[in-house]
Amino acid sequence: MEYAGELRSDQAARSASRVARLAKATFVGGIALTVALFAVGGWQRRWIADDGLIVLRTVRNLLAGNGPVFNEGERVETNTSTAWTYLVWFFSWLTQARLEYVVLGVALTVSLAAVVFAMLGSSRLWGGTGSGVLLPAGVLVYIALPPARDYVTSGLESGLVICWIGLLWWQLMRWSQAKSVRLPGLLGLVFLAGLAPLIRPEMTLVGALALLMIFLAPMPESRLRPIVLRGPIVLRGPIVLRAIIVAVAGLVPLGYQIWRMGYYGLPYPNTAVAKDAGGAKWGQGFTYLWNLVGPYFLWAPLLVLLIAGVVAARAHAGRNAAQAGHRAPQDETPGGSVYRIRVWLRSPGAVVTLMLVSGFLLTVYALRVGGDFMHGRMLLPQLFLLLLPVAVIPIRLPEGGLRAVSAGDWSFAVLLFALVGIAGWALFAANTTAIKTGTKITSTGIVDERVYYVLNTGHDHPILAEDYLDYPRIRPMVDDIAASPNGGLLLNSPSFMFWYVAPPPQPIPAGGAGHTVYFLNLGMTSMNVPLNVHVIDQMGLAYPLAAHTDRLVDGRIGHDKSLYPDWVIVDTGMVDKKPWMPWYLDEKWVAQARVAMSCPDTQALMISYRDPLTFNRFRHNLRNALRFAEYRMDRVPKYEIQRCGLADPFPQPVAPR
Repeated sequence: MEYAGELRSDQAARSASRVARLAKATFVGGIALTVALFAVGGWQRRWIADDGLIVLRTVRNLLAGNGPVFNEGERVETNTSTAWTYLVWFFSWLTQARLEYVVLGVALTVSLAAVVFAMLGSSRLWGGTGSGVLLPAGVLVYIALPPARDYVTSGLESGLVICWIGLLWWQLMRWSQAKSVRLPGLLGLVFLAGLAPLIRPEMTLVGALALLMIFLAPMPESRLRPIVLRGPIVLRGPIVLRAIIVAVAGLVPLGYQIWRMGYYGLPYPNTAVAKDAGGAKWGQGFTYLWNLVGPYFLWAPLLVLLIAGVVAARAHAGRNAAQAGHRAPQDETPGGSVYRIRVWLRSPGAVVTLMLVSGFLLTVYALRVGGDFMHGRMLLPQLFLLLLPVAVIPIRLPEGGLRAVSAGDWSFAVLLFALVGIAGWALFAANTTAIKTGTKITSTGIVDERVYYVLNTGHDHPILAEDYLDYPRIRPMVDDIAASPNGGLLLNSPSFMFWYVAPPPQPIPAGGAGHTVYFLNLGMTSMNVPLNVHVIDQMGLAYPLAAHTDRLVDGRIGHDKSLYPDWVIVDTGMVDKKPWMPWYLDEKWVAQARVAMSCPDTQALMISYRDPLTFNRFRHNLRNALRFAEYRMDRVPKYEIQRCGLADPFPQPVAPR
């Protein structure tokens, strides 16, 4: 009898070992399959957006020694993600490869890594492979969406954002479950969370909540000696450790913030000024949300995942409770309710709450500002955050295998049907086209950016800068620059069919007076001309004068600022008389713009980013960065003259009574 019992025990152990190996192999295979599908889907839709080429213009200037600027001699931060700019710059410097290929490879790598981190973190949430077979669920929903695959490459920071989110999620889960927290790992975690504002400004919310959670949670035991200050004040280990956490988390972002305010004269990237990131367009925001949710019926898999997540959590909690019943009862957490809350902050449940709350709040913020003009792009990080807890879902087979499934195993059936339903939806969504008019921009202002440029350039994969020469007006721009060696200001015609070149005044300096291009599409324009060609835009991404104008109430989202070219004639010093000046410009308006630009506050703004960077200039910018950020001017010269209290060269005649 003893022998038979030992034999059954040995068979059970071998069976459990086989199940464990199968669960581990299934999880690893699920990661490999998900990454492969995402890689294939992203590669099939590979491209670099016009906004992605904007990043590369700054990288070109960095490599040329001009600093992190878009135009040499003007300190303007045109890239929203600081970390993305310097990441692309580093690998460009390291490999010396063509910039478009570097950004393509880096974007693809971080996008795929994001999926891996998400699944690893979700696996830890469910107890690892010991909790059952972990199958891809939420990650399938994400990678099936066409806009998610569009921004696997694109040259934008989208991949870096979700990669940072996924890595933070995974590391927070490890921290929340660790029996003992080591100091190097803890400091690495807070350093990662502190990078949030450099990843993308709105990610500051996620990073700040994560840091607050870590700071308030009980500190691990440390060997830090108490620090005795003057008098009876003694800083004990936990206090010292919290001070170190604050220092490590804030060192890089705070240091960069000080440098940014002194160097650029703004507390945030110029893109936030150009797009009025603090403005409110709720109606457009809900239009943008439905533009993503509606065509793919995205609400359906999200509802299924919500139900599946709740069922899996209940089953997981039940198993944990059953296992705990076989162990000796443990004392309750000592202390009052405040201490119990602090203890809860270092738990998987708190981390899940953090991610879900962050995703919800960031969605509300996106709705408030009106979303974006690129289909789905500004909601992808929020969706990724909400899907993290159910990136994978555990399915625990009954002990007798599939044949032993009974009516009582309802959780197994629910989860199985949920996974089948998600897989079916993913096949549908992956082959759905949300926006039918690829070459036209509808009244919503939202466009499928990749398809738009594919159709308008004639290239299936517009990646290189010269691919965009086939976009209307770009090749003629290059030809007109070559045909005007004296320099000049290139202005697009009102019909958008050709360019006018406003000439510089005589005498022409040796080598010409230089060229300035005034055009909305900054990326394809700037990457197809030398760095000594000045490229600015009427929306203000690279042109603070336009960025600081008031937002157009009914303008297209993301493009709702437009500075009249009369200002640029004055700013660039070109001839302001007919017939040299383009016919559609008004000499009176140009004269008024000249007066309007003499406004002291406007002059102070222009000096902040154009004057040579000295210590005094840095200090002045640092002290006045907030004031510069809030400054707004009127794009109509006459009204700007009135606002600033200047003398109008063409005063309105007083009507007789």
